[in-house]
Amino acid sequence: MVTPTTVTFSWYDYLIFTGMLTVSVIIGIYFGCFGSKQSTTSEYLMGGKKMHVFPIAMSLVASHISGVTLLGVPADVYKFGGAYWLSVFALVIVSLVTIFVYLPVLYQAQITSVYEYLEKRFDQKTRVFSSFLFAVSQILFLPVVIYIPALAFAAATGINLHLVTPVICAVCIFYTTIGGLKAVVWTDTLQFTVTLGAVTTVLVLGIKATGGFGNSMISFELDVTRSDNFWAAFIGLTVLWISQCNTSQSCVQKLLSVPTLSDAKLATIYYGVGMILVKTAAVLTGLVIYARYHTCDPFETHQITRKDQLLPFYVFDVAGNVPGLSGLFIAGVFSAGLSTLSAHLNCLSGTVYEDFVSKLLPKDITERTKSNILKLIVVVCGAICTLLVFVFERLGGILPLVITFQGLTGGPLLGMFTLGILSRRATSKGALYGGIFGMVALASVVIPAKYLQTQGMIHIPAKPTSTIGCQFNFTENYSNQTIGDDGVLQVFKISYYYYTLLGFAFTTIFGIIVSFCTKKDGTAVSEKLLSPVVRRKGLEEDNYNTVEKALHLVTQNSDKL
Repeated sequence: MVTPTTVTFSWYDYLIFTGMLTVSVIIGIYFGCFGSKQSTTSEYLMGGKKMHVFPIAMSLVASHISGVTLLGVPADVYKFGGAYWLSVFALVIVSLVTIFVYLPVLYQAQITSVYEYLEKRFDQKTRVFSSFLFAVSQILFLPVVIYIPALAFAAATGINLHLVTPVICAVCIFYTTIGGLKAVVWTDTLQFTVTLGAVTTVLVLGIKATGGFGNSMISFELDVTRSDNFWAAFIGLTVLWISQCNTSQSCVQKLLSVPTLSDAKLATIYYGVGMILVKTAAVLTGLVIYARYHTCDPFETHQITRKDQLLPFYVFDVAGNVPGLSGLFIAGVFSAGLSTLSAHLNCLSGTVYEDFVSKLLPKDITERTKSNILKLIVVVCGAICTLLVFVFERLGGILPLVITFQGLTGGPLLGMFTLGILSRRATSKGALYGGIFGMVALASVVIPAKYLQTQGMIHIPAKPTSTIGCQFNFTENYSNQTIGDDGVLQVFKISYYYYTLLGFAFTTIFGIIVSFCTKKDGTAVSEKLLSPVVRRKGLEEDNYNTVEKALHLVTQNSDKL
């Protein structure tokens, strides 16, 4: 039987929470005011390419384990089942594809911005468009990252959400601005430790209080409109995370900051293992929550109104009497949010500077001036994202929302990079027009679908819940009535898990068609800009500069066989 819970935040909780924020600030001050003081762009963005494997791997995990994972995944599992756990198999494939297909090319290209690769492979227009896509993705993504932990803190303390958000964001913007990548990596390592402790403790206490996990059958039905089956979680998340790992500046920048390619590959492996552990813990937490509340649903009893509030509600229910644990949990959620925010702000500043601002500056400016401009960009972007929180708080369903945003830009970006890395025949026009077509085509599916969902015209079936197990009288029926989805085109019912795959498919297919319909670019493709899986042996060196020369060398090599 379940009784209503009361949210309390003791001085122990405040002490743990403020302690985590204080240490993060100290780390930023240390790297910003001592040593090299992050006075060059290489130091600020790449850590001087001297970063160690383990903190880089932990930073990668921390920056991708935002409140979306900690709060969004358990809530989604509670509502729709544990199919999301199949993402652990996707992560194995993602790690292998990254190590053998994309990473060798990006690392050997010696680039600061990952989108610089597209300029080397195609042209500047393609690079600018890809950077634009990345900037849009960050502007859409980061307000959600900020909003989730602020909501959890507001729920725990009773402090107004609109007061919490600017203060916490200011802390993150401060240490990211002055400390650069080194501050981001080491604060991420600290914050990931706090996050892992919080998730583990909450999971253990939940299992003890509940006695086990809720049942969750995974469907293998071939239905692209369902988000709770094997194919959606496995195929959809595989493509999504391949895109995130290999086309997002926030991930690639860290992998390129270690001394060698072998170190980058090892960091990728550690990253995959860390992600599997955290994702598994998040899914198990969702199943434990379902086991506890499926007979006294807090949504039907109106104890909470948003899915984002489910995990904080559960934590205060099962662990509210343990001194300091509530603070540890909120600190963990905030740590995850700050890790993601700081990492993405650092990368966003690098992309905006390299691909837009630097084009407007004199070529003879000093490295210190460049570093100061990067810091200013962090402040401006951080302020914009903070303001957008007050817009995005009106949107619901954080996990579907984030996956949708990532698909809108990640699918076309993955298609453009794949055309460059795996296709020798792809041209600059094919990559550029393919990316534009992919984004427009996917948007024409996503925008109407989201509108129909907000109007209640598309129904997503949830796991059954009731109020028969509540320890208080509850007779009213608060179940949401949803308009049937008859008459809605099937294309608008496609699961959000497939959006990245759709964007990728639209981009690559259209890009290949345009490439074959246009003339080849003036120079031959350097083998170093192609993946090792498609490189021609004997042509790894850049010893040719025309198509004719390349064909001549290929003919010579063929004659020797």
